[in-house]
Amino acid sequence: MINFSSISKNSLLGGLFRHFLKIIPNSIVVPVLQGRLRGKKWIKGSGVNGYWLGSYENDQVNVFEKNIKNRDIFFDIGANVGFYSLLAAEIVGPLGKVFSFEPFPENFKYLKKHIEINKYKNIFPYQIAVSDKNGIAFFGGVINRSQGRLVESGELKVETIKLDDWIDNEKLPIPNVLKIDVEGAEFLVLKGLENILKKFHPKIFLSIHNEKVKNECFAILDECGYNLEANGNFKEFKSDKVFIF
Repeated sequence: MINFSSISKNSLLGGLFRHFLKIIPNSIVVPVLQGRLRGKKWIKGSGVNGYWLGSYENDQVNVFEKNIKNRDIFFDIGANVGFYSLLAAEIVGPLGKVFSFEPFPENFKYLKKHIEINKYKNIFPYQIAVSDKNGIAFFGGVINRSQGRLVESGELKVETIKLDDWIDNEKLPIPNVLKIDVEGAEFLVLKGLENILKKFHPKIFLSIHNEKVKNECFAILDECGYNLEANGNFKEFKSDKVFIF
C-alpha cells in the first residue's frame, strides 16, 4: 500500500503530485484507490485527499480494522463526512449495523451522499450531536469542517441526545464498538453512556485532543470498569487518537 501522505511536498514528485490533486475539481466523484474501501465512490472535495487516496490515518485504520468484526453494531460519534462509517460498514457486513452521528449540516450532507452513492443499506445517519443530555445546544468553533464542536453560544443550534436514554427507549441497539471523535466533548459523550459502558463494556476508539480531556475521559472510563493501565489495553499514536479495548 502506498502512503501518499509520506511523499514530501518539497520534492519534485511531491510538488507535481500536489499540483495534480489541486486541478481535480472538488465536485468530482472519484474512486478510492486502495485499502478496504478500494473502488468505492468518494466526493473529492468533501475532505482531505487521503480519504480517497487510501492513505488516511494508516496506523489507526490498521488497528480499527483488526478490532471490528462481522455483525458488530458500530456507533460512529462525530462521523464527519463518513470515512470510518463506510469502513465499518464494509467490515460488519450486511448483518451488522453502523449508526453515524454528525451534527454539522455540510458534513452531514456529504455523509448521506457517500452512503447513497455507494448504496450502503447498513448505515443509519443521524444529524444530531451526542452529549450527556437530550435537548438543544450550540455548535461552533468551525475553523474547518473537521473541527466543529459544542460551544456555549453561537448561531447554529443542534439537537443533542443522551445515548443511554435512546438505547433504554429502544431507539438504538446496544453497540459492540464506539468511535468517539467530537473535538473535545468526548467526556460528555461518555457521561451520557455510563450505563452502557458499565453493563456491556463495548470497545472504544477514542480521540483525545488535550491532557484535560484525556484525564476527564480516563476517569469516567475507570469508574465504568475499563482497565487503563499500560498493559496493552490501549494504544496511543503520535496524533491525538487513543484506542481503548
